[in-house]
Amino acid sequence: MAVLPILTAPDRRLKQISQPVSKVDDALRQLMDDMADTMYHAIGIGLAAPQVGILRRIICVDVHHAQEGNEKKPVFIVNPVIVHSAGEICWKEGCLSIPEYHSEVTRAAHVVVKGLDRNNQVLELVGDDLMAVCLQHEIDHLNGKLFIDHISMLKRSILLKKLKKQKEEQ
Repeated sequence: MAVLPILTAPDRRLKQISQPVSKVDDALRQLMDDMADTMYHAIGIGLAAPQVGILRRIICVDVHHAQEGNEKKPVFIVNPVIVHSAGEICWKEGCLSIPEYHSEVTRAAHVVVKGLDRNNQVLELVGDDLMAVCLQHEIDHLNGKLFIDHISMLKRSILLKKLKKQKEEQ
């Protein structure tokens, strides 16, 4: 298992649309395990494959581990699709690809997501509140969308200029 480097904005790869996965195999399961290691190492609750430079439709989430004392129980979803959403919730979001920035984002409060699990079996996952937000956030990554795409254009352009300057200074 390995901790992979996480891409940060304004890396253009984060804005690309990921390709579907045809079958979950051992190589993909290894990538999933590496994604989980990377997510935990970065102290995150979700990670999408594009964030580690892999343009495939794979996400990893674990909102329970963030609560102190809970064991790691990553959930992997391949080719996730939101098949139902309801309600509305405003959540202060952050992202491993946009370090040190948080902003309020309004999303559905309840989602049902279908996809494949790590054993190539059909999976249906119901998410409410934080889990719903996390699932939508990670699926956005697969579609080349960042949480800052949900904030005002002015705030987004100021933040992206700042991030670009920080990258140039490094």
